[in-house]
Amino acid sequence: MHSESYERKLSAILYADVAGYSRLTGADELGTHSRLSEYLDLIADLIGQHNGRVVHYAGDAVLADFDMVTSAINCAASIQKSLVNRNEDLPEDRKLQFRIGVNLGEVIVDRDDIFGDGVNIAARLESLADPGGICISESVRAALGEKLPYTYEFMGEQHVKNIAAPIRAYRVLSPEAQIKTTSQLSHAERPSIAVMPFENLSGDPKQEYFVDGVTEEIITALSRIRWFFVIARQSTFAYKGRSIDLRQVANELGVQYIVEGSLRKSGNRIRVSSQLIEGISGKHVWAKRFDREFLDVFDLQDELAETIVGALEPELGKAEREQARAKHPENLQAWDLYQQGLWYLYHYSREDIDQARQLFRKALELDPELGAAYAGLAEAGYFCLVYGHSDTPEQDREEALAAALKAVQLDPEDAAAHCSLGRVRYLRREHNLAIPELETALELNPSLAWGHYSIGAAKVFTGRSSEAIEHLETAIRLSPRDPNMGSFLVRMADAHLFMHDYEGAADWAVKALQKPNFQWSRYSVLISALGHLNQLDEAKYYLQELRSQRPDISIDFVRETHLFSDPGDMEYYLEGLRKDNMPEDISNF
Repeated sequence: MHSESYERKLSAILYADVAGYSRLTGADELGTHSRLSEYLDLIADLIGQHNGRVVHYAGDAVLADFDMVTSAINCAASIQKSLVNRNEDLPEDRKLQFRIGVNLGEVIVDRDDIFGDGVNIAARLESLADPGGICISESVRAALGEKLPYTYEFMGEQHVKNIAAPIRAYRVLSPEAQIKTTSQLSHAERPSIAVMPFENLSGDPKQEYFVDGVTEEIITALSRIRWFFVIARQSTFAYKGRSIDLRQVANELGVQYIVEGSLRKSGNRIRVSSQLIEGISGKHVWAKRFDREFLDVFDLQDELAETIVGALEPELGKAEREQARAKHPENLQAWDLYQQGLWYLYHYSREDIDQARQLFRKALELDPELGAAYAGLAEAGYFCLVYGHSDTPEQDREEALAAALKAVQLDPEDAAAHCSLGRVRYLRREHNLAIPELETALELNPSLAWGHYSIGAAKVFTGRSSEAIEHLETAIRLSPRDPNMGSFLVRMADAHLFMHDYEGAADWAVKALQKPNFQWSRYSVLISALGHLNQLDEAKYYLQELRSQRPDISIDFVRETHLFSDPGDMEYYLEGLRKDNMPEDISNF
């Protein structure tokens, strides 16, 4: 047979790729390419020094093979150590960090290149690695034994694209990294959560694989949310098929919250029910039912996991904030202070935002490594500015940027931190930097409703309203009871206004007015839409209502505070306000 003419061999395959490369090139194309070229030369030299061979380059990626698995791991560790030194003096948003995956498997050799599942698995392991980190397969782990001075942290069974069977993956930790990781896990006392195997109510044993797949996808999706501590699959699946008391399970696993659920298939329809339960009390915090059409198995698993996790996150955040609010001051730790800060932040008044800032700073005094508190400071600066509360706008913009950069530096894999940095970027009208940052956030956590909202907002601000609609609809679907729902609806109103759908814009703005918390822009977009519709009496009614809550509202205030990058869009928005006799500046009152 023709296939038998190809050479096969067992090889240790190393695959390295730059984390967030599109974001980096969007920010600094020439500088990023120059650094990439320099780093690839360094990597090639290190591969040669460790008796490996560069097979080929693919853009920002490198594929290499080694005869010995120990050589591949030592090379990977040398690469990461060398790049830390190269990146040391660079700003956080200019650093090139590689993810590295290493697999041991059989490959096909053809024209000095290598092919096959062994290579594909190495590439998938690379995508599971942390920026600056190394991820290996179980075949590598078994071959290494205790030969090298590293610790190997089991990451569970990972389902990856185009690989049929799950991959058992491990994170490689040096002794120094192991100490750091242990500290990071304990420092904030993150809420812990276990996802129990969902129950198959279909009466069809063939659906068991699908139900288990949904459970595993939920575990994987929850693990992307850095402020959760998620129990691994092998621990929770030990309870599969057993009659259990969830409070006992919570005690045995040492978790605060449990997710459980069931799945029923009837014909071509799937119904999934899911609940979030407080472990100690057994109290139901949240429950939801989802109905879907059964089409592609993997797409449906992904969608269900994304939807369930997107709805779970704000509910769990709300529960954490309420618990923190109920604690006595002498019992407060950094995480509690951070959660209290969020409670105040989401009330949006000047006084509440000031109180949130104080609490975030107190949290950082107790734990300077709590990246979430830096992200909270960035968000406080953002809301202070967009709500028009700032007396020192330039200073607040700089402080918000510094806090967001610090949050990303402390945890480059935190989607929420990247989201905060993206929002601060468009707050500074740096939209070309904001959108790649927000894309990174969604790569890290596709279930992040706030990320979908933020990239939708950025696209509205840059004149891409038709593209924004899908992201905004996703945010609303993922988190239908989000405390920021008013903002989601306002941006939908903006998008429809710029698409000249004035009635649609007015409808979305009215929905936004029905949500709690004052936001002046939900009035202004409604007034502008009504102005374009020439419904001036109704527009003047809402203008008067807005003035009663925001006496300093004016054309100048809107121009200064709104974030539209296109002067034509801004004037179009203001045109509708002028039809309703909104004053040009405060002196016109």
